[in-house]
Amino acid sequence: MIEIFQEAARILSAGERGAIATIIATIGSTPGKTNSKMLVRGDGSTLGTVGGGCTEEEIRRLALQVIATDRPHRQSFRITAATASQTGLLCGGEFEVYIEPIGNPVVYIFGAGHIARALVPLLASLDYRSVVIDDREAYAAREHFPLASEVRVADLERALDDLPVGLNSYLVVVTRGHQHDEAVLAQAVRTTARYVGVIGSRGKIGAILRNLKRAGIAADALARVRGPIGLDIDARSPAEIAIAIAAEMIAFRRGVAPPLAPCDDGR
Repeated sequence: MIEIFQEAARILSAGERGAIATIIATIGSTPGKTNSKMLVRGDGSTLGTVGGGCTEEEIRRLALQVIATDRPHRQSFRITAATASQTGLLCGGEFEVYIEPIGNPVVYIFGAGHIARALVPLLASLDYRSVVIDDREAYAAREHFPLASEVRVADLERALDDLPVGLNSYLVVVTRGHQHDEAVLAQAVRTTARYVGVIGSRGKIGAILRNLKRAGIAADALARVRGPIGLDIDARSPAEIAIAIAAEMIAFRRGVAPPLAPCDDGR
């Protein structure tokens, strides 16, 4: 049990995703006992056990769905005499398992301007880790982002080179200009990040996507880009834009984000 909690803490600190399955009720003889736990990592590997056998594999599969949807799940299992004989389990009965996701997104913000300054405190209130990256030391300064997990000064042409971007990463591209947005986006769409959003008008974003297509980036990679970034709430000030971005990330995480509006790149 201690190892499971230690690994859960590591997952949280590393910005990864996982799920914990807990047996919350049993009737009769079951392979796992009440409060037995199994941790499932994002790659499908496990720690701990909820009894073994085919039911444990089914629970692992359900846990991966919980990780993918970020929604907890509750499931009952019945082990009949026939099931027990087929699986080699010397038991029979019923049990109920509760599977809960663990791990909040890590948000990488490219551009340390007014929008980033407004967005970082919002993300902190959601318990999302944020990393701010800019190529200007005067902007990418810790005093501007006291609530950020990290602030980096980096060449935007290679801004993602040493970032641990993965399936629990959200990328927000809000640099100071079209050229820099395009440079970052060219790197971002090649990652496994769950969310990629870029600021700007549909015309500007369409032009960037056309350029990236001509550079050989696959259409399905570009189709992941959410732009203009943020829910459409007619946001105007940096604070309002930050709220729109945070709201879209929440909606995206919960699976209720609106579909992408087409840009003039033909997407």
